[in-house]
Amino acid sequence: MLVLQSFRKACFGAWALAIFASPAASFAQTAASDAKAANLPSAWSFAHLPALGGISGQVSISPDGKHIAAMTSPDGKISTISVWETEHMDKAPKVLGSTRMTLISVDFLKNDRLQVYAQQLFDNGYFENDKKRGHLYKAYITDLEGKDWKTLLPEPNTGTEREKFIRSISGARIYSELPNDPDNVLAGANFIDGADIYKINVHTGSAERVQRASEKYEYSYDDNGALRQRSSVDFDAGKVFLRFEIRDLKTGDWQEHYRVYAKDRDFPSIQGWDKDGVTAYILKRGQGDKAQLFAYNTATRDWGEAIFAHKLFEGTGAKLSRGGELLGVTYAAEKTKDYWVNETLAAIDQRLKTAMPQTELVQPWIDPATGATANLKYVNSASFDIIDWSDDLKYVIAKREGPSQPAEFYLITDGTKLTLLGKARPEFDSNALGESRIVQFKARDGLMVPAFLHLPPTDKYGAGPHKALVVPHGGPWARDYFNWDPSGWTKYFTSRGYVVIQPQFRASESWGKVIDRAGDNQWGLAMQDDLDDAAKWLIAQGYAAPDRIALHGYSYGGYAGFVAAVRPNGVFQCSVAGAGVANLARFKTLVKQDRFAKEALAPTMTGMDVIEDTAKVSVPIFVYHGDRDVRVPVEESRAFAAGLKAAGKPFKYLELKDMGHQYDKWTPQDSETVLQEVESFLNKECRPGGL
Repeated sequence: MLVLQSFRKACFGAWALAIFASPAASFAQTAASDAKAANLPSAWSFAHLPALGGISGQVSISPDGKHIAAMTSPDGKISTISVWETEHMDKAPKVLGSTRMTLISVDFLKNDRLQVYAQQLFDNGYFENDKKRGHLYKAYITDLEGKDWKTLLPEPNTGTEREKFIRSISGARIYSELPNDPDNVLAGANFIDGADIYKINVHTGSAERVQRASEKYEYSYDDNGALRQRSSVDFDAGKVFLRFEIRDLKTGDWQEHYRVYAKDRDFPSIQGWDKDGVTAYILKRGQGDKAQLFAYNTATRDWGEAIFAHKLFEGTGAKLSRGGELLGVTYAAEKTKDYWVNETLAAIDQRLKTAMPQTELVQPWIDPATGATANLKYVNSASFDIIDWSDDLKYVIAKREGPSQPAEFYLITDGTKLTLLGKARPEFDSNALGESRIVQFKARDGLMVPAFLHLPPTDKYGAGPHKALVVPHGGPWARDYFNWDPSGWTKYFTSRGYVVIQPQFRASESWGKVIDRAGDNQWGLAMQDDLDDAAKWLIAQGYAAPDRIALHGYSYGGYAGFVAAVRPNGVFQCSVAGAGVANLARFKTLVKQDRFAKEALAPTMTGMDVIEDTAKVSVPIFVYHGDRDVRVPVEESRAFAAGLKAAGKPFKYLELKDMGHQYDKWTPQDSETVLQEVESFLNKECRPGGL
């Protein structure tokens, strides 16, 4: 093992950095040579499967700390699972694969059993697209050598054909890993009302039903398998609400503790139960702008003061040990951050901050809710995050990542020794990808809008103004994070001289209630103004040339791409719309099929219905869509393209065979094709002569 001595000494003592070559990373070294020869990172270098960590960017360690498991890829095309012995990391891992299904993710259920998610193409008459085609999504249990594979849940044999179909494609949900039980977990079907819940022996595969399907209740359990909470939909004077009931462990009685009305859209979520069996860690926003974490005493019904509240950002969760001890709290700043309560993890986290050089910037910040000002300190290079640990905290897994730095994974032993496990994309030179920052701009109505700004390398492209891309996220009830972008939609283009901005437009989640609610009934209106204002801000700051700006969005962002082409007197020279909603009225009708969403979300979904306005398109547009998309059926893009053709408008249309909606339903070849085709469109067909 090679030990590097050029390591800084942290305030807690010196660390040793030991590096060994990851077997999964070898293919990428060739790609690195090719990229340097071409002097530009290729589309494939962004699109191929990561050598380590998979698309979820996760490496896991067993509870006893004896094994490490991760998604790997030997060639960037095939997904495999690698399992290492922690005490013998110099030995080659055991590699598990599948010839029939695409492996998606892996995690430890028990010390000697893995939970694996896999998918394959699936044709069934209940898929909501014209060819009735989608993806089958399955959860499996296997041993550490991949000799014994079982489905996590029993195959459905009751209910209607449609209910069986939904169960067959929706994967599984772990209700409790039962950390004190070496053999069993509690699991049920995911994303379906009324699923049976089973106690499943991960070694034998036997399943005992512990809770029959209920059309009324959704259940949650503690780490000992005790049924603790149930929620149900009910009505009060015609207004729908969620009723939350908690079970008294002594008497078995259920009592309502709180309720949430759909129209209020503030939904407390139990993050877990404390080891005392009484305290529930609950995340809620309530009357404030930012979600906070509370330790709710279920015996006295006392909420008390929030145990975590950030003045600028929303709390997003609690991290508990397998024994029910609160270890830390997560919150959504420029990226998901951790506040560690556990002393051991807090000390490791502090050491990681000084383990490698990192650049810290200060951004003046105005809270959109209160107008209060602050200085936001953040790392704009790569930084460490603790992502997993053994029960005794002897072993900790950390990930180092940044907007220009693909993930690197490290093993920390005894809090002092840092060992590189491997890199997701070893071929990248972060200097070739430019710099990233978090910024704010003022929308035309005064709302302060966060955004992520990605600049091209100045040594190659100068200070600007540059050609530019505005990239709105999907959702719209979602957001971007200041991490490596696996799609390549930011750094692929900065490497080619573009400045890219990701506006966190109104309706984006996890920035607080004010930004969230400002998007109500503003589809294609004020939500779209934010995207235009982001482009105008780039121009005003000297980053972007006013006649060289385009928009590229996917899903909700695809809808925004349609709108950008339709709006008169727009700021964009062309638009790219991937898998976009074209018929807003139809989409709203689908949302209304869910009784709770009908009152919580549907009333907020009014605005521009672009399917009616294809004749108003005034700039070239590129429309692409996967033909196995069941979230936004491909008929949406086909209908919009048909309208463009009938109106004689300039457009390009691409349908990708067997591609689904979510990124885990894309092949690496799909990702490569999208990058290449978007780049080609921008270069050749955007405004006369290309951007």
